[in-house]
Amino acid sequence: MQFELTDALMDDILFSMEDQDGEFLVDTREGMVISENDEDFEEDTGEDEDRYISLPEWGSSDGFRLMEHFAAGLRSPLLRTELSSALNRGKGVFRAFKDILSRYPEAEKLWFAHKEREMKRQIIRWYNSLREEWGLARIGMEPEDTADLVLEDFRFRDCKEGDAAAAEELHRLCLEEYRKYAEDKGIEGAAFEEDSPWVFPEPSAGLAAEAGGGEFAGYISAVRTGTALHIKALEVQPEYRGLGIGEALVSRLLEKAAAEISGQEPISRLSIDLPAGAEGFSRVLLRSSFKPYAVRYCVTLPLT
Repeated sequence: MQFELTDALMDDILFSMEDQDGEFLVDTREGMVISENDEDFEEDTGEDEDRYISLPEWGSSDGFRLMEHFAAGLRSPLLRTELSSALNRGKGVFRAFKDILSRYPEAEKLWFAHKEREMKRQIIRWYNSLREEWGLARIGMEPEDTADLVLEDFRFRDCKEGDAAAAEELHRLCLEEYRKYAEDKGIEGAAFEEDSPWVFPEPSAGLAAEAGGGEFAGYISAVRTGTALHIKALEVQPEYRGLGIGEALVSRLLEKAAAEISGQEPISRLSIDLPAGAEGFSRVLLRSSFKPYAVRYCVTLPLT
């Protein structure tokens, strides 16, 4: 029996797919999900033998593959490593995965959005296979991409004097990370920006990101020379990396730089240097219309 896949029915199917203990079916006559243990379930359907249809298959192995896919796609090295370790532990994988995400609320929200989107795609594939049996055209509905909802938890604002201490603390953390990276890669004599990157910003020269609870999540700070603006620092707290915060800061700084500022010549160029180990961020810059300008190489003397 044919039935319409409404938003409400899709949500019920999704919820039931995650319940590994029950046996659920779609009641095509009523357009709802029903349990085989429900008192309304009629095992003897008579002539209406196609009244009940099994839900899309979804087991623990599907859930595990979804977690693997999510962890592998994270841009945050810290969280990606933690989740990968949890997935390789053998026992208690699901609990360990959830416990780790609970310490990263923004990433946890990203996980729920990812899981819902992928499970809804599975439901649509299942429904389209039924429509083919009914001789109907496949539906082209695509679940809404909800990943950008994560950024809604963050506030992007102009920098203020009170941000300087938090920015300098974050910078010291990033310096230590870069030192470790240079040591691991055998980069001797690597140059480090010891001075504070914080410049109390003039108009259009700095932005800060705040998490939902008001925590300082990251910042971008730039210095202006004539009509050129150079990004001196773009740093994000480790627990908030991989959520698009850096890209959002760059995008908003571009918007501010392009705006007219009373009494000043408009900014005509915006530049940024990427340290070794951060080359992957170049993809973000290219999407924002940046073009490569120079590549710096160094060698430690004497040569051996």
